[in-house]
Amino acid sequence: MGDESGRNSGNVILAFTLGALVGAAAAVLFAPASGSETRKRIKDFTGDVMGKAGDYVGDVKGKVSEGIQKGREAVSDRKNMIKSALEAGKEAYVREKERVERDEESAQS
Repeated sequence: MGDESGRNSGNVILAFTLGALVGAAAAVLFAPASGSETRKRIKDFTGDVMGKAGDYVGDVKGKVSEGIQKGREAVSDRKNMIKSALEAGKEAYVREKERVERDEESAQS
């Protein structure tokens, strides 16, 4: 469930960002200005968009890497728990086996 809300938040942020970019592009294109001024605005806007897109990609990469690391840690923790449980089970088996053998020897004597 937590995963789903994280994805929903990401979708909302992405939709908001894309909406803002489209709105800004429309404002640049429809604003009254000369051709050279409009081209300069488009160039500046494109540079800004590329920078923001790079930042967004960096953020996403960081979050994905963090999620992968947390997943690896969770798997490692579970493996250690299972290993400990197996070792405890083996030790209990050996102790019980020795107890039964002692009881059998006592009964034969």
